[in-house]
Amino acid sequence: MSDLYSKASLVMDPQLVDTGKVYSIKPENRRGDFTFTRSSAATRVNADGLVEKETQNFLLQSNSFDTTWLQTRINLTSGQSGYDGGSNAWQLQSNDASTTYLEQSVAVSGVQTISLYAKVGTADYLAFYASSGARAWFNLNSGSISSSSSNIDTQIENVGNGWYRCSMSYNASTTYVRIYVTDVDGNFTSAIGANIYIQDAQLEQGLVARDVITTTTAAVEGGVTDNVPRLDYTDSSCPALLLEPQRTNLVTSSEYTNGYIGTGSVQEFNAAISPEGVQNAVKIIADTSTFQHNRFTTISTTGAHSFSVFAKAAEYDFAQLYGGGGSGSRFSVVANLTDGSIDTYDGITTDQIDIQDYGNGWYRIIVSNFTLSSTFVAIAPIKQSGLARDAGYDIDYVGDNVSGAYFYGLQCEAGSYATSYIPTYGSSVTRVGETCQVEDKGALINSEQGTLYFEGIAIDPSFANVISFSDGTNTNRICLTLPQNATNINAFSSVGGSKIDNNILHDPSVNSKYAIVWNGNSFKVFVNGVKKVDNTMAGSFSANTLTDIRFDRGDGNLNFGGFCKSYLSIASALTDQQAIDLTTI
Repeated sequence: MSDLYSKASLVMDPQLVDTGKVYSIKPENRRGDFTFTRSSAATRVNADGLVEKETQNFLLQSNSFDTTWLQTRINLTSGQSGYDGGSNAWQLQSNDASTTYLEQSVAVSGVQTISLYAKVGTADYLAFYASSGARAWFNLNSGSISSSSSNIDTQIENVGNGWYRCSMSYNASTTYVRIYVTDVDGNFTSAIGANIYIQDAQLEQGLVARDVITTTTAAVEGGVTDNVPRLDYTDSSCPALLLEPQRTNLVTSSEYTNGYIGTGSVQEFNAAISPEGVQNAVKIIADTSTFQHNRFTTISTTGAHSFSVFAKAAEYDFAQLYGGGGSGSRFSVVANLTDGSIDTYDGITTDQIDIQDYGNGWYRIIVSNFTLSSTFVAIAPIKQSGLARDAGYDIDYVGDNVSGAYFYGLQCEAGSYATSYIPTYGSSVTRVGETCQVEDKGALINSEQGTLYFEGIAIDPSFANVISFSDGTNTNRICLTLPQNATNINAFSSVGGSKIDNNILHDPSVNSKYAIVWNGNSFKVFVNGVKKVDNTMAGSFSANTLTDIRFDRGDGNLNFGGFCKSYLSIASALTDQQAIDLTTI
């Protein structure tokens, strides 16, 4: 391989990315770096095997309370000993025997969580209040939640040395949030001189408080933000570059199921650690009625769609994902959450069902390519295996008002296959399609002879996902298409518009190594150590014809969708043995 590395003009082994860039190992002058775009946030599976999403702190000056914050009848003193061992905490003290608070104007809607680190002073209580009416009181002396109303959940976490992280989650449109010091539970007033210590305020979308993001004069994002390439660890300990087309999660609240219609069920929010590694999974519990026990939401859409949800066993070991439109247009799949197998299914075939293991007992249940006329999608805990279904989807049994299963991340998207999770907090969210290419870098390609090498997986079983060397058009190009259909790939050349296809029997959904080798008009293709094609092109490329290295068909269309583990451009035609060695799994 070292000899082949020395021959390569470009080596992209996804390990290092930045906003708008996928860095190549070679050449070292950065001419081989790929330009990347995706003008939206996204999720990935990170190196810890967790679903990583974008996070954002909407509060400005999140630990500079004497700046952007409105101060009402308070005194602030900086330089206090903080929870993190520094001296960047604040004393918040009342200077009037009435309501005293810090306030910041915001514009956030949907499911959100406010959090703050706090420590007892001469007053015992910290209180939160949001413009929607959500409120909560925290006893910093006992480390307990005192009272709350109009919210989803409240949490208090002991972080040591008398400090607690206090948080309140709620679902509303918010125009301002307030932080109170008070010495009376359930009241916003305090005595003159009453004080507590505070540090690191945060307001974010979602059901829980995540890692602190410190802000100054602007909101700050973290995680997989706009135009950040996704190094995904789904398949192994080594990352692959994940590229996907535009998709929209039509479920408007993917994690907070309270807005769903409930039949025979109750809910417990933040009941378990979810696939993203924080405690924001919902437990759906079957009540004592002799009926179905579900939560479902309606979606107005038609056409081919794919559905998915993450599920984990609690007292019940089975979970159901089902939905559809009118009678005769419904699907149902029941998954065994102890081993990730299919228990029962209706209205679909087994090749439309996928159950993926996400670790820690979590499975993603997927139904692909189901055609809808009108839509609902539902999730339900199932008491035991093999229960009968009514009309192909309703499963009736008697619950106990305690037992159920855990769920997270419901998704419905238009398309023939499911893509990575798109979180929503009150409205549908679109993840924009991704592009990745090295443009007008002809020195990296020897047009007269060379080798295109790719290792990876295609994720769409029907779409023409293309990787190419081209002149920026579809007139002159060498392409690898994964797949042409579910069982074939296509490697082809176009010289002056004269195209020659080479169809190859191969499953592109399995990680594979591919090499296209050309020399003059000679054209060879190698897959996993086997020569599959030995053919000729319609002609040969003149020098400097091919300039662009792209994850599309050469002209910006038919973008590749899948996982790229490595990509090479070699400015010479490898021998058959070299190509076999390079592509052997």
